[in-house]
Amino acid sequence: MEKIILDTNILIEILKNNQTTIDKVEQYSEHYISSITKMELYYGAFNKQETQKIKRFLELFKVIELNETISEIATNLIYKYAKSHNLDIPDSLIAATSLYANIELFTYNTKDFKFIDNINLST
Repeated sequence: MEKIILDTNILIEILKNNQTTIDKVEQYSEHYISSITKMELYYGAFNKQETQKIKRFLELFKVIELNETISEIATNLIYKYAKSHNLDIPDSLIAATSLYANIELFTYNTKDFKFIDNINLST
C-alpha cells in the first residue's frame, strides 16, 4: 500500500481535471494532504459556491493536522532555509508534514522543496 502527500498545486490540477495528474495520483492507494493545503485551497476559492465544492472535494483525502512536532520541524526548516532558499511558511509546514509522516510529497513545484534534507519528492 503506497501513500502519498499531495501538494496544493496537485489538488488544483485534479480540480482542473488534468488527466495526467489524476492518473499519477491513482497509482497510490492512500492520499494525504496537509491541513495547510486545505487552508490554501479555501483561501484561493473565488466565492462561497466554490468553497463548498472544495469542501466536498477535500473529503476524498486524509488530512494530516498540524501538531507540535510538525510545527517544530517547520520552524527548523524556516531557520535553515528561509533566507538561503526563500522557503515560505506554508511550504515549510507542508514539507514538515511530509517529513513527520515519512510520506513522499507529490508536487509540481520541486524548486520549493528540493533543497530540504531528507525530503522524498515525487514529480
